[in-house]
Amino acid sequence: MKAILTDKNKDLLWSDVPDPVIREDEVLVKVHAAALNRADLLQREGKYPPPPGCPEWMGLEIAGTVAAVGSTVTRWKTGDRVCALLGGGGYAEYAAVREDMLMPVPAGLSLVEAAALPEAFATSYLNLFIEGHLQAGQTAFIPAGSSGLSSVAIPLAKAFGARVITTVRADSTAESIRGLGADIIINTNKEDPADYFRAEEEAGRPVSVAMDCVAGEMIGKCLPYLARGGYWVLIATLAGTETNVLLRPLLTRGLHLVGSTLRSRAPEFKARLLAELVEKVWPLIESGAIHPSIWKVLPITQAEEAHAILQRNENIGKVVLSVIEDR
Repeated sequence: MKAILTDKNKDLLWSDVPDPVIREDEVLVKVHAAALNRADLLQREGKYPPPPGCPEWMGLEIAGTVAAVGSTVTRWKTGDRVCALLGGGGYAEYAAVREDMLMPVPAGLSLVEAAALPEAFATSYLNLFIEGHLQAGQTAFIPAGSSGLSSVAIPLAKAFGARVITTVRADSTAESIRGLGADIIINTNKEDPADYFRAEEEAGRPVSVAMDCVAGEMIGKCLPYLARGGYWVLIATLAGTETNVLLRPLLTRGLHLVGSTLRSRAPEFKARLLAELVEKVWPLIESGAIHPSIWKVLPITQAEEAHAILQRNENIGKVVLSVIEDR
């Protein structure tokens, strides 16, 4: 089969690789589409290696059809339409996947749309509701509103009854994401998120949960205004790895500063997380309350251009690689 490999110059090449051989508890998926994540960019640079046992090529979420099943697999049969959360290896024609890392494609979605679900929805649900303990009526801070992750996390939080504050870097971007439903959109080129945190606290609507992929100095400036017992869940450091944190508010307000990554979690934890997604989130997708946001679909042979879109921060929603024609 073919997969996207990274050469010594870090160029992406559609190359021949050995066919995957499934274990008894695995499913062979014929990949129709694979969605991009910023973790792919880090892996390409050698900064985010795949877990042991995963293929060397990138790709954390896919959708496709079941091509074969292992001898102990009972949940799936050949031809089933599935999407999957991977430790890596999604940029390929086929992927070997543990049966409990697969989910059914929600009714009404194409395989391209389904490819944008597993990583983004699992990350959002994990960090908003499990790590962040977000409840209906609370306020969530989800920065980088135009990112593929936020295009999922914002409507997900809204669907569960939360208020949402997000950030952008241009007024034009604010207009383009207004349909996601955020209650407040901050242009960080003109406004300071800390001012909004302070104002929301004074108005009796303090931020209870932050799902932060930006980090940098913003954490230290905003954390003192987090609601008592609130959670600041750090999932990436796009704006920098250092900040100054005042420890007194952390102590007196009983705040929680939590570091969280999905990729490093045990397979058993991921399986429980995916089962909860199917139970609690898939019905919202099937009803139309939530819908994946796709920015652009490119053939997998144009993976280089797809990565460039993320590197240039052009996308508002997910970028997806099409491996074979969608149906």
